Amino acid sequence: MKAMILAAGLGTRFRPLTDTLPKALIPVRGQPLLGRLIQNLKKSGYNEIVINTHHLAGQIEKYLQDENNFNIKIQLSHEPEILDTGGGLKNAEPLIAATTPFLLHNVDILTTLNLADLHRVHHDSGALVTLFVRNRKTSRYLLFDQHRQLCGWKDEIKNETRWVNDEKPGSEIQQWAFSGVHYISPAIFKLMPPVSRYSIIDVYLELAARFPIKAYLDDQVFWLDVGKPESLRQADQSDQII
Repeated sequence: MKAMILAAGLGTRFRPLTDTLPKALIPVRGQPLLGRLIQNLKKSGYNEIVINTHHLAGQIEKYLQDENNFNIKIQLSHEPEILDTGGGLKNAEPLIAATTPFLLHNVDILTTLNLADLHRVHHDSGALVTLFVRNRKTSRYLLFDQHRQLCGWKDEIKNETRWVNDEKPGSEIQQWAFSGVHYISPAIFKLMPPVSRYSIIDVYLELAARFPIKAYLDDQVFWLDVGKPESLRQADQSDQII
């Protein structure tokens, strides 16, 4: 099975630490985020992984060499200029070379999510994309209709709502927080813009008017976004991280 890890971020909230260390190699309980995720994916049956890189990419390359690529196939998709999540995925298309659905996972997400169940739900639904979401407080939400189809996006700080179609759907709307894990059918590559800097969420909102983009809701598993110093400290103290 194939997966891509998004690891090109600058990690600006961790400066000055990330002036000399890529965010992907920040340790949690003594092990780099990237290594933790790769080992988790490997245990879940993933044997081909693509990792996008940008900031201090040479350190990531050396780390993987030192670990003998964790004895699986790992390829790096380097971005001389950072491309954001959408552009980064499109840029990695030749390396992913997927003919079946693949996983896309942010490097700074720690979770005990059942990836096999996520894959099953994605396969059974026939969705173009399945998004792991949680019912948690955040400043930005994805909006879904009664069929768990993506129908909009909401920014609480800016008091801004964007609907997939021209007007709000008539059915009951659920707002859930996206949680950094996607299951994606390879057909998406033909529907994406050419390589440039853009958000994958913008792509999803554009495509959701024509294709099934579904929510996978799970509030029971452990989940933590280690994208800021306070959550990193929380991770170091968590007994759910071995």
